[in-house]
Amino acid sequence: MMLKHGMVGNRQECQGRPHQGCTSPGITCTAFGLPAPSPSLVIPTSLLHRILSLLMGMRVSPPYYLSALLAAGWFRRLLHKPKPSSVESLKSSHSASSSPSSSSSSAKSSSSSSGMSLATSSISLSPVSAPDISASDSPRWDKSYDVCICHSEGDMELVEELVSYLEGQPESFRCFLQLRDAVAGSAVVTELCDAVQNSHCWVMLITPGFLQDPWCRYQMHQALAEAPMANGRTIPVLKDVDRKDYPRELRNIYYIYMALKEKSFRQIRDTVMRYLQELCQSSTKRME
Repeated sequence: MMLKHGMVGNRQECQGRPHQGCTSPGITCTAFGLPAPSPSLVIPTSLLHRILSLLMGMRVSPPYYLSALLAAGWFRRLLHKPKPSSVESLKSSHSASSSPSSSSSSAKSSSSSSGMSLATSSISLSPVSAPDISASDSPRWDKSYDVCICHSEGDMELVEELVSYLEGQPESFRCFLQLRDAVAGSAVVTELCDAVQNSHCWVMLITPGFLQDPWCRYQMHQALAEAPMANGRTIPVLKDVDRKDYPRELRNIYYIYMALKEKSFRQIRDTVMRYLQELCQSSTKRME
């Protein structure tokens, strides 16, 4: 490559009108016979390396020409020019530059697919199975009865319906009914205390007759002494009694108000079932 005449030191005066890429008046980048750069011109990397090697071999100071190249935007275009390395990258760039509708549809499809995958994963998760309270090793069998019904003699007909409902369930709840299950000849106090201690839950049918019966109150106090924290074992059932007459000893326990008999029976059954399941779960955890 030949140097043209008119060079002053390491510079050359412009031989034509100023053009894009000049960094100072009277200076042109045609000193090495290079054409004036056009905005769309991009120098290949190999050619750039040759220019730099020639500058170093001819002992010409390169910083000026590098600044000229930078001013022309050649390095900038060289750095920002996309360089697809494979066919896949070309395809991806083409798909990325597709219409906004296609990109939005693809985004929707991806979001829907991710939602479907999440739904599928949630469906595939196996639900936590409830413990079998009727298993042979269930702690349910540690006591003789599942439910003890505390009631007055005047409510015997309603109590018999409740006992028949509970014992007829698939779980076959074992109920203690005083007039049916009490041992003949035993003391009333002994029978009431044994019934409380040998039962998991206690249903207290609070009626006007219950509030006037001293034996009912005695059995209520025995149940509270057996489970003072009321962790689901004591189940008060209010019938024909105002809230203001609700026993003070039970004020810290939620009660079932018997308006519809069938609904109240289901609530009693569900409460007993829940306690027995929690009992089995806690027993399994202790064994682990």
